[in-house]
Order: sequence, then structure tokens, then C-alpha cells
Amino acid sequence: MRYAVLGAAGQLGRDLCPRLPGEVVPLGRTGAPAVDLSRPESLHALFEEVRPDVVVNCAAYNFVDRAESEPQEAFAVNTWGVRELARLCRERDCQLVHFSTDYVFGLDQSRRQPWTESDAPGPISVYGLSKLAGEYLVRALCPRHLVIRTCGLYGVWGSGGKGGNFVETMLRLAGQGKPLRVVNDQTCTPSYTVDVAETTLALLNAGRPGLYHVTNSGSCTWYELARTIFELCGIHADLTPIPSCDYPTPARRPAYSVLDHAGLRSLGIASPRPWREALAAYLRERSQKT
Repeated sequence: MRYAVLGAAGQLGRDLCPRLPGEVVPLGRTGAPAVDLSRPESLHALFEEVRPDVVVNCAAYNFVDRAESEPQEAFAVNTWGVRELARLCRERDCQLVHFSTDYVFGLDQSRRQPWTESDAPGPISVYGLSKLAGEYLVRALCPRHLVIRTCGLYGVWGSGGKGGNFVETMLRLAGQGKPLRVVNDQTCTPSYTVDVAETTLALLNAGRPGLYHVTNSGSCTWYELARTIFELCGIHADLTPIPSCDYPTPARRPAYSVLDHAGLRSLGIASPRPWREALAAYLRERSQKT
């Protein structure tokens, strides 16, 4: 079995590649072959040169705020590039594993129950809309698909072009002695890339195509996450909870985007561990690599 992994150098790709059975071909926008979802011709080269049995797409345009002023760039990668990838996988009878986001939700501002895979999405940002359109195209064009929605990813390899993740940003700013004002009215489930990778492998082994939610268990606000980071690290930080209106951003974020694991339960796959346990494991692994 040969796996081609797009976005292999990112934090999810770095944790997923070592866990995949068989031959793994890590791919990025540089190297040979170079694969860029915004350049369809590079996707054709992927299939001619690598001839994969399974394509795993960890790549995305994930600059959430920038997408509001760069919608064409966001859609070029997250929608039209994914469309071509799905079409080619169908033609070559390849399985496609495609990662999406909790940001496909948010329109229902009153929602306080975890979202299931069967709930109607409603994005409130260009980024969320571009990712949702990509989901639909994968599901429509490629019968052998896994679409996996996840949330708030962090891994020890950092976050590629974005230059870190939320955990690292909090630790860096606290180390600089800066006061931290973190929103306390956006609830989600931050997820450790190791746990997402391991559950993805379980889904591959189950062999059931479809849409699945894969996050750690439980939920918290970003402020609660920051407070827990400092608590686990023994750091006394100047941390203040604020409402989203005090931290305006170009893109709106969902007030509640906790994802239910109904799809995993239907296959008898255990939900990933609680987010606090996962965070503690991340911090331990991080300390061993520094």
C-alpha cells in the first residue's frame, strides 16, 4: 500500500506519516514531485510519478483572517484544488482522506450542543466556506473518501507557514512577560495531532467511507485552554478573559464549534482522550524535544 501525504511537513502530517502502514511518500510545495493544490498540473504529476493507493490531504490555505481579503487564494486551494484532487482519485480508484474544520459551523449562534456529522453546517467566514465547499466536492466526486473534521490542532512540530500554534504562542508571550487577554466566549475542543493521527488510522482500518468528526473529548474556551497551559507548566501569567468583541478580527469565529463523535461510535472506535489529558501529553513530549 502506497500513501501520498500532501502537507506532510505540517504538524498533523508529521504525526500521521510515521503511523501509516506501508510505503509513505511525503509531499509538499517544494521537492520532487512538488505538489501545490493551487496548481492543478502538479496534481497530475503526483499521480503519474507516485501512483498512490491512498492520498491523504493535510494541506490547506488556513490563514483564517487573511482569507477575508484573499478569497480567491483560499478557494483556489481549499475548494478548486481539492475538487481536482477528488476527481483524479476517482479516475485512478484511489482512496482520498481529506481533513476539514469545525469552522464549517458557526451560523447558529445559539447552539450549545455538540455538532454531529448529520447536522447542517453554516460557516461564517470565507475560510469556513471554502473548506465546506471542498468537503462537498470530495463527497460528491470521490466514492472512496474519508472527510475528517477536526479542531484547534496543535503538535510538537509547530504549524508550518503559520509559525506556531496556540499553545506555543501562549508560552512564548508569557515568557516575554506580556499581559495576555484571551477570548472566553468561543467554545471548541483543542486537539493534539498525535490523537487525530491515531484515530485517522483507526478510520482507515475500519474501511467505511464517509464524514467523521475527530477531536479530543470535552470542550473549553480559548481562555480556559490558556489557563490550563499555564497551570500544567507552573507558569504565573498575567491572563485576563475577554469577550470576542474586545478582540476584533477580520474573520468571525464560531461561538460554539464542539464536534460530536457519533461517526466514530457507529464504527466502535473510541473517542480520543479528554483535551486536558492530551494537552498534558503534548507538554511532556514538547519538553523531551527541547
